[in-house]
Amino acid sequence: MTVDTKKSAESPIVEPVQNGQCIDTTLDSIENADGEYKRNFTARHIHIISLGGQIGAGLFISTGKNLRDGGPATLFLAFATVCTCVWAVLNTVSEMTIAFPVSGNYIDYADRFVDPALAFAGGFSMWLGWTAIVAAEATFFSVLINYWAEDSVNEAVWYTIFLVIMLCIFVLPSTVFAWFEYATSIMKILALFVFIVAGFAMVLGAGPNGYVHHGETWQNGLAFRNGFKGYSNSVLLAILAIGDNTFTGFLAGEAKTPRYSIAHAVILIPIRVTVLYLVSIVFIGLLVPATNERLLGGSGVAASPFVIALDEAGIPGLPELLNVVIMFAVAAIGAESVFVASRILRAMSHQRLIPAWVAKVDRRGRPRAALLITYASAVALTYCNLSAGGIEVFNWLAQIATTGYFGVWIVIGITSFRFRAALKAQNDPLFKQQYAWSCKWWPIPPAWLLTCCALYAGCSFYLALYPIGADTPSAYSFFQYMIGLVLITGCGIGCKLIFRTRLRNPSEADLQKGRRHLNVDEVKMLDEYYSMPRWRRVMTFLQLW
Repeated sequence: MTVDTKKSAESPIVEPVQNGQCIDTTLDSIENADGEYKRNFTARHIHIISLGGQIGAGLFISTGKNLRDGGPATLFLAFATVCTCVWAVLNTVSEMTIAFPVSGNYIDYADRFVDPALAFAGGFSMWLGWTAIVAAEATFFSVLINYWAEDSVNEAVWYTIFLVIMLCIFVLPSTVFAWFEYATSIMKILALFVFIVAGFAMVLGAGPNGYVHHGETWQNGLAFRNGFKGYSNSVLLAILAIGDNTFTGFLAGEAKTPRYSIAHAVILIPIRVTVLYLVSIVFIGLLVPATNERLLGGSGVAASPFVIALDEAGIPGLPELLNVVIMFAVAAIGAESVFVASRILRAMSHQRLIPAWVAKVDRRGRPRAALLITYASAVALTYCNLSAGGIEVFNWLAQIATTGYFGVWIVIGITSFRFRAALKAQNDPLFKQQYAWSCKWWPIPPAWLLTCCALYAGCSFYLALYPIGADTPSAYSFFQYMIGLVLITGCGIGCKLIFRTRLRNPSEADLQKGRRHLNVDEVKMLDEYYSMPRWRRVMTFLQLW
């Protein structure tokens, strides 16, 4: 492995031409020495994927474990905390993403504005997190199938089916992935709205077996279970459920109109996360008691708290329908995880943080080597579920993925301050250009992000010493909660010591390579968009086409 401290361009600079116009010399692909990514993701794709892309098993299933260990009030507080981080991370990273819509996203920015060692640690953190998610989604897939199969078939069969689905999606061109995510996102959005409406009705007593709920699930010590331990566990699992929404930044590297698409996502994703997730969490907490034995990790066949609520109200057909939708959601998150993890690996290779052959992209715009390495790693992690209890393996995978996610947020927060320092040191007019996008509340978002990540690291350390159900520390629990932090920190320090990388000087940081100026068509589109009445612009966030 070699570290090239001289940053190469992810995509060429677009030079202005006559009459102040700009021509995008990239056309429909990102030119680079390692091959070409094709710009297959339209504004419509990114709009819908950003709306429903991260709605998956983390919300539909693992909230059951949060509810069991923390109670409904703790569950709500944990999700509310993480929702603020979604807003913070998107506002922090997107001003860099829109200016430099490169496929490496924050890995590229950490390299050029901070230190290659931080880029390596951040890249490894995210790759590890997203790869672990593939294996976790396979576990969820098995849980969902067993709603009907009731453990009558060996889990290896369900894992294999899930992994074959992932393979089929990525053997085909990237447009197949784009439309698969598009279709499943719409399905998940509609299903979540159906549950919210059904949940409201069930709270008021709807269903053959229904009764009016008076908040009994919040009484008798059930609201806050296990104190700060319960909150720590819930907030870490909430990070897993909500996911790392910086994946839209990686889509920007293959987007046709990143300025419009990413700016929309910055507003849309926090609203989607806050409204849909928190409303769903409220209904789950009112309808399903934390002591229900069917919750993930309890006795018997684990099930989604959404399905449990519908089952116990006696509503026929809807639990089965929701279970099918969740299965598609699991497949979509698995595919999304393979996509993002492979792009991360390829970006690290393109920056020569890992061997160069991993960066090669085929004529259809697929990073084959990166996809193969990621897929093989996901397969190995998935079948680890067979060597131990599925829930035990899930707990380890969940902690690795969670640590990977907030490890990325730490890198983004640090990079944002260095990015702004570079702009100031070089007196760069980036934010004064036509339709430039900048964070209105800076530096609040990156500062809040770093503060919350310090809390999450503290929660991990606390649970490592005093896990739920134990009063004394153990090596098993310590490594379960700390292995992600140890691996990520060790990789960053190791890279720094071995290759003796240097901190970037803000006055010399590269503010040109990969910088995307708006072309004629984009300027025209933005002119038309901002000339519309405000209500018409609001409607563009709601449309599903």
